[in-house]
Amino acid sequence: MIRVGIIGGAGYTAGELLRLLVNHPQAEIVFVHSTSNAGNRLSDVHGGLEGDTDLRFCDEADLSAIDVLFLCSAHGQSRVWLDEHEVPAGVKIIDLAQDFRDESCGFVYGLPEMNRDRICATDKIANPGCFATAIQLALLPLAAAGLLKEEIHVTAITGSTGAGVKPSTTTHFSWRASNISVYKAFTHQHLIEIGRNLRLLEPSFDRAINFVPLRGDFTRGILASVYTDCDLDETAARKLYEDYYASAAFTHVAAGNIDLKQVVNTNKALLSVAIHDGKIHVVSAIDNLLKGASGQAVQNMNLIFGLDEHTGLQLKASAF
Repeated sequence: MIRVGIIGGAGYTAGELLRLLVNHPQAEIVFVHSTSNAGNRLSDVHGGLEGDTDLRFCDEADLSAIDVLFLCSAHGQSRVWLDEHEVPAGVKIIDLAQDFRDESCGFVYGLPEMNRDRICATDKIANPGCFATAIQLALLPLAAAGLLKEEIHVTAITGSTGAGVKPSTTTHFSWRASNISVYKAFTHQHLIEIGRNLRLLEPSFDRAINFVPLRGDFTRGILASVYTDCDLDETAARKLYEDYYASAAFTHVAAGNIDLKQVVNTNKALLSVAIHDGKIHVVSAIDNLLKGASGQAVQNMNLIFGLDEHTGLQLKASAF
């Protein structure tokens, strides 16, 4: 069994991680650290775990008792926590914040569709951002083939869980329901990791990535619409994507149009590919809490421990 410790156990990503690990056939949760909830049952905070576990939050972390440590605290806190604690040699670290997505401090960027072999060989994973995952999956085959030549245009919509568990004016139900809005247009923080990774695959790419994020009036999921100039015809474009993702465990090129309900509550990423008047249009759909966060973290755990990527992640979309 893989012995698991979690730091920052009260947020949405930690709740999803716990839901997966409680049912993972090769994982045993040793501790879930949360200073503010120490002593409380996990199910007092994550109600979906009622009846699944009797574990309680703790305010001490016995790092010598685990094989892998998941960092689920707010952005910026992972680096602080690691500076203040000595993690024993041999303990794997998977950070779900953005602190090490630049691959500093020996971390490997944990997008399996791009870095599978490197993930298998490392002890430190920087889990990708949710928007970054959806958008990069729409563009990786083009970058790998050296076909990104002009500006990229992205419009993507996300559910309210993408903003975290702490309430704010733009996550409050009364504001979010029956509403939609733009935020961080052209400035979203995930543009940094997207640009960095595309240029690793295609160093000559020097054009803008124009990203307009939208807040949706639903709880979970990301749908990204991505287009750029492309000289391929539709048959060649589809073959490029199908070949690139032929060995991917969870990313699939759909035969037709896609929608969020096909991926919500799963670790799948679905892509549709079309050509329109010299432009390639790729639609990418993921669950922001699973393939965009905790599901991908478990996928990475499976890889670094030599398990089948699907282990504990055989989840079916609800659809209705």
